[in-house]
Amino acid sequence: MKQLDSVEQFAYKFSLSAVSATCAETVTYPLDITKTRLQIQGEQVIRGGSAGGVPYRGMMGTALGIVQEEGFLQLWDGVKPAITRHIIYTGSRMGFYEFLRENVLLKKADGTFPIWKAVLGGLFAGGLAQFIASPADLVKVQMQMEGRRRLEGHPPRVKNMWHAFARIASEGGVRGLWSGWLPNVQRAALVNMGDLATYDSVKHALLRHTSLQDNYVTHAFSRTLLYFGQWLFRISGCYHEYTS
Repeated sequence: MKQLDSVEQFAYKFSLSAVSATCAETVTYPLDITKTRLQIQGEQVIRGGSAGGVPYRGMMGTALGIVQEEGFLQLWDGVKPAITRHIIYTGSRMGFYEFLRENVLLKKADGTFPIWKAVLGGLFAGGLAQFIASPADLVKVQMQMEGRRRLEGHPPRVKNMWHAFARIASEGGVRGLWSGWLPNVQRAALVNMGDLATYDSVKHALLRHTSLQDNYVTHAFSRTLLYFGQWLFRISGCYHEYTS
């Protein structure tokens, strides 16, 4: 019965994560595709090539260029694999972290979870979740560039998300789906090392030292404090760079 409750709890949290990830990715995806276009244009310039006849226009210029040259909806070109990636990644990382916390790293006898264990759990949970989601990440980047290729007169390489998966697998085998996985896994591991560890530590500190209960209010408040701390850290870094 306890195992069934754990499975139901995991499914419930995974479903909530999937819904929130879908909404967040859909809203912010135009920024993602703009970033990818700028990165690839920059790489072409560094290699001494051209950026397809399109000047390096900055973030807003690139976004407006996509709308004018390819159409407004092209700002969401490749959003399906991006959502797929976020559902897998966002849903899995919390499940992995809680599994490690409850079954591998284990809490102390008094119910507390040492910060070094939280850091270690976040590191492994984030890296593993990103590794599983890597094929969707690869497909997302390929589909993001299809609009630019069509505009330059090149034939399309992929028709849709599933065709992209099949094409990569047929050309590079199953291992080809994880091409370039290492830097993404390293980044996700480091991000979650700080993100999950800080969030979990703040949440349990609130539960121990306040009258708050373990519910959505405490979770939301913990996440707000985490983001506020990240904002202060970035502001202090910018101030240090400005004054040095």
